[in-house]
Amino acid sequence: MTEDEISRIIVRCAIEVHRTLGGPGLLESVYEEALAWELAQAGLRVERQVSLPIPYKGQTLASPLRIDLLVDGKVIVECKATAKYNEVFEAQTLTYLRLTGLKLGMVINFGERLVKDGIHRVVNGL
Repeated sequence: MTEDEISRIIVRCAIEVHRTLGGPGLLESVYEEALAWELAQAGLRVERQVSLPIPYKGQTLASPLRIDLLVDGKVIVECKATAKYNEVFEAQTLTYLRLTGLKLGMVINFGERLVKDGIHRVVNGL
């Protein structure tokens, strides 16, 4: 399955999670868990809170980054639940993409009234 095919399923599942949980107002971790469940039900392999080591001048820093969801080993999903979107979320996701060598990431802000307005694709130009 391609990154684009996976991303279409992610969008569909995010909309379902948002609708079922009644929209914004819950913690990010709640949306993340529900989205992981929906994605697994859709037949995708989902890893939660994936540790991402940070290389620095030939060594690995003691504090790794955490990827919210890694879907089918190809798409990084960062879940947010904030009333105001910040572009730093995309920069964070792009950093994750560069460190992993993956091409596509998605920031999903469940804090939006309509979650479709809170979905942002992030592409690593490699």
